[in-house]
Parts: sequence; C-alpha cells; structure tokens
Amino acid sequence: MSAPVTNLDQRYSDAAATAVTWAETQVILQAAELSWLSTVRADGRPHVTPLVAVWADGVLYFHTGAGEQKFANLRANPNVVLTTGCGRWDGGIDVVVEGKAVHVTDEQALTRVAAAFAAKWDGRWQLAVRNGRFYHGNDENWPSEVFAVEPARIFAHAKGDPFGATTHRF
Repeated sequence: MSAPVTNLDQRYSDAAATAVTWAETQVILQAAELSWLSTVRADGRPHVTPLVAVWADGVLYFHTGAGEQKFANLRANPNVVLTTGCGRWDGGIDVVVEGKAVHVTDEQALTRVAAAFAAKWDGRWQLAVRNGRFYHGNDENWPSEVFAVEPARIFAHAKGDPFGATTHRF
C-alpha cells in the first residue's frame, strides 16, 4: 500500500491542531480490539455491528458467517465504513475507514490473516483455513467468510485540546 495524502481539515479543527500522522493512525488500527462495521441492507436501511478486525499489510480484515445480516448486505453492496477508537470526547483519536469489502478466498492470504488474528489476541482466536473460509478450530459447523477492506479514505478525529480532523486519501 502506498502512503496516503494526509491533510488537516481546518473547518473542523482548532487553530493549534496538527494532522494525525499516517504512522499514528496505523498504530490505532493495529491496536484496536473492537471495530464497528456499517453496511447497507438491500432496502437501504443501515446496519451497524461490532466485530473484531485485524490491520495487516495496509488492509483491514474481518470475518462473518454466511447466514449473518452483514454478509447479506455485503453481497448486495460492498461499500463499508469501519470505525474504532477511544470513544471519549476530551482526548484520544477515533478512526473511520471507508472502502469496499472484498471477499477473500485465497488460502495463502487466509493463512496470513488467520496468523494475524492469533497474534493480535494472544492465540485466543484460533482460525483454521479450509475451502476458502475460516473455521473456529476444528468446528466444521460454523465456517466464516473473510473480507478485506483496502481503505479509500481514513478519517482520524483527534479530541481534546486541540481538536483536529485529519483525512488520509489513497
């Protein structure tokens, strides 16, 4: 992934604010324990759900069961927003990622992503790769489909003193 063009939006930032760096934004994405995925239902209504994701090689990865609402939504419209951050008003940085969710079935890619999930959560997420899907360990009953979101834009909202609104465009 190439480095994005980063700009501070003065319309939504204090005069003393500086842009959140791309390196700092990546650290937040790597450290996030929980993200919120926003998709759109076939009838146009929004759908938002919390999930775990991993940031690897400049891409956010998540997985879902084929019977879940988010999977149905992604089949109709791959455009998504993933959000993460501290959720505080007076400090920290919240991050918003916009992009398209691409279904990943390549077993070499899935093996790398499964290793990233295991490493991030100290081995608690043991995902086996078979037939282009993730399986929780040896459980054949609950396969999950994997999606990759390569960012189109990422917004980093610094809160506190000073407030700042940064955009990373790819």
